[in-house]
Amino acid sequence: METQKIWNNFSDELYFFILKKVKDKNAANDIFQNTFLKIHKNLSKLKKEEKIKAWIFQIARNEIVNHFNKGSVYLEQLNTNKETPLQKYQDICCFDKFINDLPKIYREVIELVYINGHKQRDVAGILGISLENVKARIRRAKDILKKNFNECCKYEFDKNGNLTGEPNCSICKT
Repeated sequence: METQKIWNNFSDELYFFILKKVKDKNAANDIFQNTFLKIHKNLSKLKKEEKIKAWIFQIARNEIVNHFNKGSVYLEQLNTNKETPLQKYQDICCFDKFINDLPKIYREVIELVYINGHKQRDVAGILGISLENVKARIRRAKDILKKNFNECCKYEFDKNGNLTGEPNCSICKT
């Protein structure tokens, strides 16, 4: 199969697959272009033409992973401000109270990841649980924290999930 034929048959589906994963048009365009470059370069290595779709989508998945890995390295290098994630939220009303009130299994992953700055994979090793379990605990802890901030302090969340607004609770006013 030729690159042009692959383009004709799969380009739209592949582009929207990438866009759905990265949710950024510029990044999707870059990943899409890199994917087709790799497809073109490695087309001779494809042994079974009937597996073409799986092959090109695997290349795209690998490019998406590369994109996110590069992004995290870039962000880490850019962050020269040594402010810990905890310091960022210190001024938010009830923050410490809500963190401390979390059930232990949720509090420890939040503290290790967001306060101590460990990677989720490392936290899984520290706690002796799976990475999926760490992610699930973080998700549940965030749900609890969002509920508490919304109910107690009347904070709202913007489209990116960040807290916005001013505290409006009896606990903060005392």
